[in-house]
Amino acid sequence: MSGFRVRMADWEREREAMRAIRTPVFIQEQQVPQQIEWDEMDPLCVHALAVDADGTPIGTGRLAPDGKIGRMAVLEGWRGKGVGAAILDFLVASAQERGIKQCRLHAQCHAMDFYLQHGFEADGGEFMEAGMPHRRMHRDL
Repeated sequence: MSGFRVRMADWEREREAMRAIRTPVFIQEQQVPQQIEWDEMDPLCVHALAVDADGTPIGTGRLAPDGKIGRMAVLEGWRGKGVGAAILDFLVASAQERGIKQCRLHAQCHAMDFYLQHGFEADGGEFMEAGMPHRRMHRDL
């Protein structure tokens, strides 16, 4: 992991940093409707924030109290550099620290290989969420 680090972020204090990642990735690139991107779960979640060497936010993800990982997003210029893997590892470790026995997520179908490489298994068929095909995945901890 070079040129960036992942740390826990406080939603109340750092929500704009996470919005600065999720807005271009989900709302602009992937056309996720704004009204479903921001939900009542954000204040309840553990948030991971990846920042570059200068402290600029470059990626984020969240862990819900029930073990669901979501809102994984990395800015385009940082993709393919291990940022997503570091965020996912951080969230899984956070789940383990909290005694969560299984992490779940809804993977965009094009990203399934990424999650498979990190120990997640697919279960169930393909379904549409936010206008994109997804599959449910889980990882026992």
